[in-house]
Amino acid sequence: MPTFSIDWRRIAIIAAVAFLVILIVDFNARLETLERLNKQAELVRSEATQAALTQTALETQIAYAASDQAVEEAARSEGHMKQDGDHPVVILGQAGAPALQMPTPTPSPTPQPNWRLWWELFFEE
Repeated sequence: MPTFSIDWRRIAIIAAVAFLVILIVDFNARLETLERLNKQAELVRSEATQAALTQTALETQIAYAASDQAVEEAARSEGHMKQDGDHPVVILGQAGAPALQMPTPTPSPTPQPNWRLWWELFFEE
């Protein structure tokens, strides 16, 4: 009957190789996770930069809207108000001048279907 001898050195080498394979697979998974997280961080940074630029633009618009220049501009353009020393100009038509006549557009003919043309050709005078 043959006897099996256990070679502890071979078992140790196989166990060490298996352990190294497990370490390499784990390291690879961690590198993939790191790469994914770096991409997400870059995306969040770009969104944060865009939000900061938008905030700055809105703050600039708020500062202009609260300024005296914006109030005066709105009063003159939308409120039709004048300031002391302004001379408003009102355009009037000349006396005796004919009124402007707007040309009336000519209506475009609507195309008739073919069956209607044949009907008129054969059954109507």
